[in-house]
Amino acid sequence: MTTSTPTPLGAITCLPANEVAWTDLELVFGERGDPAHCWCRWFKASAAEFRAMPNDERRERFHRETGCDDPAARTTTGVVAYRDGEPVGWVAVEPRPGLVRLRGAKVPWSGRDEDPDDPAVWVVSCFVVRRGFRRQGVSRALLGGAVDHARRSGATAVEGYPTEPAPGATDGGGAMFVGPRSVFESAGFTEVSHPTPRRWVYRKDC
Repeated sequence: MTTSTPTPLGAITCLPANEVAWTDLELVFGERGDPAHCWCRWFKASAAEFRAMPNDERRERFHRETGCDDPAARTTTGVVAYRDGEPVGWVAVEPRPGLVRLRGAKVPWSGRDEDPDDPAVWVVSCFVVRRGFRRQGVSRALLGGAVDHARRSGATAVEGYPTEPAPGATDGGGAMFVGPRSVFESAGFTEVSHPTPRRWVYRKDC
């Protein structure tokens, strides 16, 4: 099912990844840089597993999980954005239990009185926007598409874990792949906690 978001530069439509071509998603991820190195595995593997996993295996697992080119697939792990038929972005969204690093120090769980393995809570964990299309509303459109997809798939809530650079610092290492707070706030998410100086937990009920 398509979600459409108007922007000053034209409408952006979002589709579940299983309804799009794998070649379109490869174009979004590119051939170099953090997306083409990670393939959305960072939250889904321990640090040791991530380091030991060859890039080709990361890519193949991602391909299988998205279900691209298979509209009849029962599940997929994200949404792809298009502008004028051109693939411009990706957002990962899926049930929280599949993201094993949520039990680690990067997104501390202490103080939260709920089951971290509740499959009805979905997580937006990764944004990728192609060069040439950034700062044009693509991330906001992707987040709206992710929430719509999660809701249609039975989610009761969607969470995100945005970060921000330290004051006066330039962020490095691709840490902003989780999105900035402003994107979540503009989509109606509310702050749940602020577990580290640079990490927030935001949530939106479906």
